[in-house]
Amino acid sequence: MKHAKGFTILEVLLAIMLLAMLMAGAYAGIKTATRAAHAGQTQIDRTNKLRVTQEFLRRELSQALTLPYEKETDGKLIVFHGKPDQITFVGPMPGYLGHGGPYVQQIVLERDGGTRKLTFRHMLYNGYTKDGHDKVDSVEPVVLLENIDDATFEYRGLDDTGKIGDWDDEWTRNGVAPQMIRVKLRFTRAAALSWPELVIPVMVDPSAVGATVGFGPGGF
Repeated sequence: MKHAKGFTILEVLLAIMLLAMLMAGAYAGIKTATRAAHAGQTQIDRTNKLRVTQEFLRRELSQALTLPYEKETDGKLIVFHGKPDQITFVGPMPGYLGHGGPYVQQIVLERDGGTRKLTFRHMLYNGYTKDGHDKVDSVEPVVLLENIDDATFEYRGLDDTGKIGDWDDEWTRNGVAPQMIRVKLRFTRAAALSWPELVIPVMVDPSAVGATVGFGPGGF
């Protein structure tokens, strides 16, 4: 027994210290890799949401219908109304969102604290009325995008001579739809996203007025 060899207390302490250092390094590496994976997945989710939103806007706005959804006090029918921060129109809804038939739709840039968000509202066209609880802006909005620093909607259509006009941030020609809609948007720095300029051609005849004049909602 006097020739048996073992570890001294100092050697054991050194081995424990080295093991602890290896475990700490491994834990830090795993934690860093996990954070990187989560950050990558978050960025992928944001990019996918951006792509889906662009596809949704392109689909809905390009299929706008010239159906009157409101009537001015002078009797003029409104088929499309565009502001710098709001678009209201009638169009078909995707099958997973609607129950068939046209819907009054509204895309709005709303204030959200110090930033802005892009929201969407819709209401079945049949039975839609201008006043009271049946107005589309009374519907709870669906948030499409958040963390927007600045954005605007712009419109382009035919001028009085029949030629394509310049871009304008308002569209008030009640019985006519624009030929093109442009969505300009810039995200906050924290969002780490870039919005490619989106120009959407409207496929309806911009000079046509809805064929349902006299039979639309609210007794047109």
